[in-house]
Amino acid sequence: MALLLVPPPAFALTLTLPGSVINEEQRSEVPGSYALPTAPFDGTSVPARRVDGAIDQRAFELMAPGLTTLAAMMPLRDQVLAAGYEVILDCETRACGGFDFRYGIDVIPEPKMHVDIGDFRFLSAERDDEVVSILVSRSAASTFVQITRVTPAALPNLAVTEDVDLSVTKHDRPLSQDGARIAIGLALDADGSAALDDLVFASGSSALTEGEYPSLAAVAAWLEANPGATIALVGHTDASGSLTANIALSKRRAEAVAEALIATHGVDPTRIAAEGAGYLAPRATNQTDAGRQLNRRVEVIVTSIQ
Repeated sequence: MALLLVPPPAFALTLTLPGSVINEEQRSEVPGSYALPTAPFDGTSVPARRVDGAIDQRAFELMAPGLTTLAAMMPLRDQVLAAGYEVILDCETRACGGFDFRYGIDVIPEPKMHVDIGDFRFLSAERDDEVVSILVSRSAASTFVQITRVTPAALPNLAVTEDVDLSVTKHDRPLSQDGARIAIGLALDADGSAALDDLVFASGSSALTEGEYPSLAAVAAWLEANPGATIALVGHTDASGSLTANIALSKRRAEAVAEALIATHGVDPTRIAAEGAGYLAPRATNQTDAGRQLNRRVEVIVTSIQ
């Protein structure tokens, strides 16, 4: 079987496999980083060189009864050399480092890529800005071949870019509209909850201070994208004062956030509930100013998705 490895067209590589393919697995990452083995296990680790680019990694199970690992590797090595590559490392089980080498390199997991610790061969080679590695082993009935290829790849154009002031801590840094939409949307989808950390309340007050809050726009956008969903807004306080007073304050703050979602972003009020937890669910210590500030917050929780 002829195998065509094609990242960009200019870097096409065709290899003929020494048997019929029974099963195949493929992993790709663009751009990504691959640790290319450059020498046998040295007693501590497998020496490797990091190569960045378009990674194409494939594992093949071949119908090739009785084929030795040397017989499988030889034609593949010859084809790599004929394509203009220069060999970096070419070793068999014992010379490679046996168990330590096998578990020191990147291998597609069993059963897609089976490696007999007592019988395998490895080759790595390079040509200009691209590299290739081949791992060959076998079972009683099949031959297994893993081919990893890395070719040059440009960084993708990022859809969202943002300048970050590294002197500002995470919870002091205001969210951008795009950043909030992505972060809060992902949190609601994955965890069913998110903290609205950009909200600002006057000390001891339940009123939101004037300003734009990207987190509220993000919640509204998520509700629009999930028309059957309902949410609860839960207010939290630090541990200053009595529990009764803090529960009441935290609920009023949650209600203020609900009112902002309704008035400013047009959210259906029947889809929002507002509750207060007071200081019963801290996310940081109440023994420091920084911890108390983190505990004063409003969170959004997904209550149903129809």
